[in-house]
This record gives sequence, structure tokens and C-alpha cells, in this order.
Amino acid sequence: MALLEVENLQTHFRTPDGVNRAVDGVSFAIEAGQTLAVVGESGCGKSVTAMSILRLIPEPPGKIAGSVRFKGRELLTLPEKEMRKIRGGDIAMIFQEPMTSLNPVLTVGKQIAETVRLHEGLGRRAANARALEMLELAGISEPRRRLKDYPHQLSGGMRQRVMIAIALACSPQLLVADEPTTALDVTIQAQILALMQDLKQRVGAAIMLITHDLGVVAEVAEHVIVLYAGKKVEEAPVKELFRNPKHPYTRGLLGAVPKLGSSLTGADVRLAEIPGLVPDLRERITGCVFAERCGLATPICRSVAPALEAKTPNHLASCHHAERQELAA
Repeated sequence: MALLEVENLQTHFRTPDGVNRAVDGVSFAIEAGQTLAVVGESGCGKSVTAMSILRLIPEPPGKIAGSVRFKGRELLTLPEKEMRKIRGGDIAMIFQEPMTSLNPVLTVGKQIAETVRLHEGLGRRAANARALEMLELAGISEPRRRLKDYPHQLSGGMRQRVMIAIALACSPQLLVADEPTTALDVTIQAQILALMQDLKQRVGAAIMLITHDLGVVAEVAEHVIVLYAGKKVEEAPVKELFRNPKHPYTRGLLGAVPKLGSSLTGADVRLAEIPGLVPDLRERITGCVFAERCGLATPICRSVAPALEAKTPNHLASCHHAERQELAA
């Protein structure tokens, strides 16, 4: 049994202009200790998928359906009181922007201590000691002094380290990281990723990493799923996906990644472009969700939705022309 099993997850939002199908039938599993990357353009449903797993989507206007099982326990029907025990305890989340996620009127130390007091029932002295320990573990310099700092007194990289310290304070079994390095410069990004990997080894947590940066995926993930327009269009081990992508959308994403040293060859190397925009998720799409942007699309693509099926062992893709695409590559 996998640590987390998501089946046919659907998260829809009712709006004055119709129902927005932000996540529309996504399924995947995360094994204990595994790092799973979820990739795709902005607006493809990555963050909504993560928020749905933790039931952080307000209802209404949102509505979550399907199945989310953590260690065999169904989360979507769990009483809210029980769900609050899981959030921050067994499953922790690192949000995309720490400045808006941290409480601006509480010190860093109080915010970490509050987490362990709530989930582990520690006393004030023990909780403060854990907060200091977590700041040290997160690699923050002068951790004892930083306990008394407020979020606005810290740099972006340090705030993100504090978010990681809070997330890992209760030794979660699953860490959901939503674009944890987006707002940081490349040097700090590398430090944060190394920290996450190091802490993963120490506490044995599985990681669900949400990102649009394929370089990050190649560096830290073991398995990857590709989302487009709220649907999973490809899933494979990371090395297999980079070596032999099956879906044209995945090929487009990989083609848009700058190649190191390409400017030194003297050749006029241009980045690949995926034409068009993500479709309006309020509209029902009859065929393939990527058909209007795909250079391989034929009439069947616009009339029949391709099944998500194994193209090779352990490699799933939803494309009518996956084999034709390989010949053209």
C-alpha cells in the first residue's frame, strides 16, 4: 500500500460564468520515502491538487470529489477535527510565498513552537527547545537570536528555511512543497533544495514537489507526473521521462528549457515554443485537452479524448499519436 493514494481527484469551482474544472480526474500515488514531482504550466492545477489533498479548498465555491487515502485512511470524509491533526503533523506543506504564509505579528520561534505544542502536546520549554533545534537543522545562522525575529526581519531565503523548519518540526511522513524555490535566486534555490534532500533523509519523509522548473525535477525527483488543463497527461520515472517523453506537451516543456553551453557552439539555437494558451477550464473539452496547441493533432484528437495508458512499462501517457511522435523526434 502506498503512503498516499489519490484516485479520480476532482476539484471544481462554481463561478458566475460557469464551473471551473481546476482538477479533473487526477490519480497518482506516492510511496514512503519517494520524491514525486508535479509539473506543468501555471493554471494547470498543480497547486489546487496539493491544496485539495490537505482539504484547504474553501467549500463553497470549491467542491472536492474522488478519493485521497493517506496510509489507507480516506481524508476527504474525515471529520475536520481529525483532519486538523493530520495537517502539520503527518502531512506538512511548504507554501509558495513564505512572506504571506508566515504570521507577521508572531516571532519565528513562537510560530514553530505553536506547531509542536498543537500536534505533539509539548510544554512551553520543550516546544521552545524544539524550535531552536529546527532552526539549527534548517541551517539558519545565529538560531537563538532568530527565534525572536519577526518574518519581515528575515531575507527571502531565511523565511523559506523557517517555513521548512515549521513543516518538519513534527517529523511528517509526507511533505508537500509548492514551488518552494520560485522567489529565490539560483544560489539560494540550490541551498534550499539541498536542505530539503538532507532533511528528507534525516526524517524519512516522502516529498510531493510542485514546480514548473524541470531542472529542479531532474535534480531531486524520482518520479514525475505532468498536468495540463487539470488532467494528468503523462507519468514516468524521471530519467525515463527526460530520455523519452511520450506526450507532445511534455516534449514542448523540455524543448523550452535552455541548454547549457548552447551559445558557445555558434549555432542559432532557439528555444522551442508551445503556441497558444491553456484552454478555458470552464468549457467542456470533447477530445484531447492539448489538441488546439498540438502540431500532431488530427480529427480524432478533437473528437475523442485519449486514454491514459501505458506506452512502455511504468510510463503512462494520454496521446493518440505517441508512436508517431517518437518517429518524428
